[in-house]
Order: sequence, then structure tokens, then C-alpha cells
Amino acid sequence: MENIKKNFGFGAMRLPMKDGEVDIPQTCRMVDAFLEAGFNYFDTAHGYLDGKSEPALRECLTSRYPRERYVLTTKLSGYLFKTEADIRPLFQRQLGDCGVDYFDFYLMHAQGVENFAHFKRCRAYETALELKAEGKIRHFGISFHDRAAVLEQILTEYPQIEAVQIQFNYVDYDDPAVESRKCYEVCRKFQKPAIVMEPVKGGNLVNLPPKAAEILEALHGGSPASYAIRFAAGFEGMMMVLSGMSSLEQMEENIRFMKDFRPLNDRELEAVGRVREVFRSMNLIPCTACRYCTEGCPQKISIPDLFAVMNTKQIYHDWNADYYYNEVYTKQGGKAGSCIKCGRCEKACPQHLPIRELLEKTAGEFERS
Repeated sequence: MENIKKNFGFGAMRLPMKDGEVDIPQTCRMVDAFLEAGFNYFDTAHGYLDGKSEPALRECLTSRYPRERYVLTTKLSGYLFKTEADIRPLFQRQLGDCGVDYFDFYLMHAQGVENFAHFKRCRAYETALELKAEGKIRHFGISFHDRAAVLEQILTEYPQIEAVQIQFNYVDYDDPAVESRKCYEVCRKFQKPAIVMEPVKGGNLVNLPPKAAEILEALHGGSPASYAIRFAAGFEGMMMVLSGMSSLEQMEENIRFMKDFRPLNDRELEAVGRVREVFRSMNLIPCTACRYCTEGCPQKISIPDLFAVMNTKQIYHDWNADYYYNEVYTKQGGKAGSCIKCGRCEKACPQHLPIRELLEKTAGEFERS
């Protein structure tokens, strides 16, 4: 990872848009400001912005700066290939779209139980390692969206992985639906550098609930974004923290507090801990994830995980909870709507939760279509 200059990266998933297209002049100014400040890590993927992200970086970055000025990461997304034979043509298209001869990092995208199985069937990891041996990839890694146990399995099966991109922020840190802390600990166990995505949780840790905002304002210091990004960057082994900036103003603000990075101090850590508690107090299901309820469930519903995702949805109202509900926690077991209301779970629950009623509400939230 010798070419990376600092621990703050430009995520190209939320570039500024104008009339449905990437705002190229503003993106060029953002790229210029980023490089001039001493940063050099750019992250994209073939499907970002409906396929417009990689070409935008070609126009704003790779055609304007010599190759040694930047570190470029892109990803292999599972929905873009059906067989092993599809991967190399896709990779060549990505090189062309980005305007480069090689990628510094190439990540197996959105790895989890289902996606990992698909990538294995298609020998995607093996193909990527062949591309690395050919000099077309400098570093091979994964981006990850699942439970820590799955990450441990992948890193055990493929020790050649050099870096792991994980969702990590102070609210998800101990969230049982995301398992940020546990995934980070797996990275440390396997001595893999971590790349942080969603440090501000898609903007939710910027636009805070009023009570949470008051806590950070009382510090009389930085912005909500600064506390969130500095929290993530302050952990040992965090190689890179990405921010999906969509305006020059956001870029300039982030540069100000990351150019001379310092981790959160004790007072700031205590404040973000209080903000986390505000989120946890927002009319959420008080499940302790003991999992007694799942042992006898005839429908094999992963009840605590579905409740955790339901809580996440109540707080953030964004797509991320839907992703975890549909793509992670109901792939191997039943959905909330599969409940036959036998009541075994409620008899086992030490919190005496009305689980059948709560599953019905959860199904109403995630299974309406």
C-alpha cells in the first residue's frame, strides 16, 4: 500500500449531478482540490451512478494527471457477470472506462453469503488473482456486507486478500444488524488493512436528530461529519476512510479536518457515545439478541436480525436496511411474513416481547410490494 499518501479517500458513488449527468466542471474542481491537499485515493465501481462514475473519473482524473499521482480502486460486481468467461471482458471495459492500464486495487464487490457463492462458482477470485499476476491489478481485496462470521470464512478461504472494505461508523459500531465492530476485529485478527465505507452512514450522521445535534454542537468544535469521519479513521489498521462527496463545499470541509488528521479525544468520544444512545432511544424494539427465540422456529426466521434491521429502518429511513433485510438476513431463512404465529418464540423470550406482533409490523415495513 506504499503509494497511498493519507488515510482519507474520495468515494465516487455520490458525485455532483446536473440534469441527470455528472457535473464534470465541479467534479474536476473537487479532484484538483483533493490532490492539491495531498490526498490521492479514489474509489469507484462500474455500476455507480448508473455506469457514469468510472467514465467521470477518466474525464476528471486519469486524463488530466499522470498515473503516479493517484491510487485508483474499482470493483467487480456480481450482477454484471453470469459466468467465468464474462469477467475478463468486463474488466477490460472497466480499464477503458477509467482510462488506465491497471488498477491499484480491485475489490470483489459486496461480498456476503449469496454473493460469495456466486463469485466462487464463477472463479472470480481466481480470475482476479490471475489479473494481478499479469500486472493489471496491484492489490486484490473485497468489499463486504454481511456478518463477521462470513468475513472470517472468506478470509480463511482466500488468504491472498490484501484489504477489506467494511461499513463502519459510530452508530453501526455495535449494531447487531451490521456488526461493524466485529467485522473490524476480524480484519485485525487476519491482519488485513481496513477501508471504511459509510463513515457518515449515507449522510445520516451529518443530518442528525435535534437532540443528537445539540450534543455535538456543545463541543464547539467541528461539524457532525468531522466527528463521524475522525471516529472511523482513529482505529488502528484503518488504511482508508472514504467519503462520497457531492459538492466542492463538502470536499473543502472534509479536507480541512483530515489534512492534519487527529483522532477523537476522550471528550469527543464521550459525545458521539451519547449521540449513539439518542439513536438507540428512538422507539426501537428492545431485543437483546439472545437468540433463544430462533432455536425452535419452524420457519427458521432469524428474528433478532430482522428486528435489528427494523430498528435501523426506523432511525434512518434509507435503502441500507432494505438491503440487509432482503440480501443478508432473509436469504438463508424465512421472512417476517413467513411467521405462522405458533408462539414458540414468545415462550422462549426473556424480554417477554410480543414477537408475533412485531414480526407482522416488520413484514409490513419490508414486504409491502
